[in-house]
Formats: sequence, structure tokens, C-alpha cells
Amino acid sequence: MRILIVEDDKDLNRQLADALGEQGYVTDRAYDGEEGHFLGDTEPYDAVILDIGLPEMDGVTVLEKWRANQRLMPVLILTARDRWSDKVAGIDAGADDYVTKPFHVEEVMARIRALIRRASGHASSEMVCGPVRLDTKASKASVDGSTLKLTSHEYRLLSYLMHHMGKVVSRTELVEHMYDQDFDRDSNTIEVFVGRLRKKIGVELIETVRGLGYRMTPPEDDKSGDPG
Repeated sequence: MRILIVEDDKDLNRQLADALGEQGYVTDRAYDGEEGHFLGDTEPYDAVILDIGLPEMDGVTVLEKWRANQRLMPVLILTARDRWSDKVAGIDAGADDYVTKPFHVEEVMARIRALIRRASGHASSEMVCGPVRLDTKASKASVDGSTLKLTSHEYRLLSYLMHHMGKVVSRTELVEHMYDQDFDRDSNTIEVFVGRLRKKIGVELIETVRGLGYRMTPPEDDKSGDPG
């Protein structure tokens, strides 16, 4: 999953990026509204953390421009505690949720996870595909109860496929959501990661759809994407 952080406080921006990175997310960072608007308008993100009080272009304007241009990624806005009007303006502009400053980073992480789950149609923090279980809160995966030892790229691949279970995901889409904007992207490496992941899972859950990409589907007798 790929997240955009638009926050002019460089320390806070780095703190959020570090926390997201520890949970397996790829992050791009912007420090003013114009840069943030450009990235959000031209790059595919699974969610955005957007500060309202930005230089160059305020966060509400950035968000209004995104929504006017049909950029529909979930957006979590950051607002000052004493500015309730910012919360109203942000929600009216198309924000999906908000957090007031100062905040605990853990709360932001939980809200981002929830926004991404809802956007992909999942209600629980745990996702199940046959014997494979993905715990998005702990950033861990297991097969039949045994923890999988995954590299960061393998985890990102598994997470994206499970968030989009049953849908065909192209190699290009995987590359766009697994790597940040500065990474030297090569779609051929996706085949390598898929092969490694298949071996570690040990079951045939990742289907190659010739000419289109990959699709992760549960076995015929287990079509539920969430536990329970």
C-alpha cells in the first residue's frame, strides 16, 4: 500500500513516514500544498494524510481540487485542536476522516488502516484467503497458523492482493503501489516476488491471468474475504 503524506512540519512528516514504513507501507512525502496537490493528482495512492494548514496552497483547496478531478483515494486530514471550522470545511471538501493535533501516531495508523480496509470492502483488520491470514494491525501473515517470514516487498505484494481479493491486478498497478516515486521501477521483478510468495504460501491462491496480471482468490469452499 502506498501513502502520501502532505505535512509542512518536517519532523512530524518524518515521524509519520517512519511509523507507516514500520507497518509495511510505502510513503511519498510533500511539504506544501502545491507539491502535495501535484503528487495526489498524478500518482496512485491508497490513502493520503493531509494537513489543513499548508503553505502555498491550503489543505482544503488541495482536497477540493482532487475531488473535482475525480481523485477518490481516502483522505485523512490533520487539523488544529481549536479549529473546529477546519474539520467541517475538510469533511465538506471530501475528507473521509480527521485527527486533531496533537495526536498519538498510533491513532493515525489505526485510522489509515480503517480507511484502506473500507475502500477495498473489508470490515476487519484481519483478512483471510483459504489458509492464509493477513493481520494488517500487526503487519504479519500466516498460513494455517504458522507465521510467514516475508521480505518487505513480499508483504506489500501479499497485502495488496488480499486487499483486492477476487480482482485482477496488473503488474503496472502492483509496481505503482509497492514502490515510492523515487524507486527504479521494473515490472519484471513482480514475477520474481510472486514466485517467491507462492512458494512460501504453499497453496495455489495466486492466479496468473495471462496478459492482464494476477488475481488472489480463496478456494472454492471458502469464498469469504474476512474471518467469521
